Amino acid sequence: MADPRLPTDMWVRAHIRRLSTLGKPIAVLRRGEPVGGLVVVRINTLGEGTLILSQTRDIDGNIAWLAAHAGKRVPDSEADAYVERAVKRDPDLWVVEVEDRTGGNPFEGRILV
Repeated sequence: MADPRLPTDMWVRAHIRRLSTLGKPIAVLRRGEPVGGLVVVRINTLGEGTLILSQTRDIDGNIAWLAAHAGKRVPDSEADAYVERAVKRDPDLWVVEVEDRTGGNPFEGRILV
């Protein structure tokens, strides 16, 4: 049976369009493997630090997000270092940055801390 999941590049493009129509800034900082690459999201809270979420799947196969740094906001330098280490471990990763003062995750799926 074929995997019904969207290719990552299509998933990212769809969310860029959705968030852009809502007036939420989003940028792809790094393009990874177009079909099966996972996504790391930097949520820039505009002066209050950056949250890092790594895409994963829950036990039922649904999208979920692992919160780095115990879900706490960190300075940009720490966020950059985390992303750099993640990309070294998995060169297929996509890195997306979203601006949201509240630190809310704009993507579907629950956050696992």
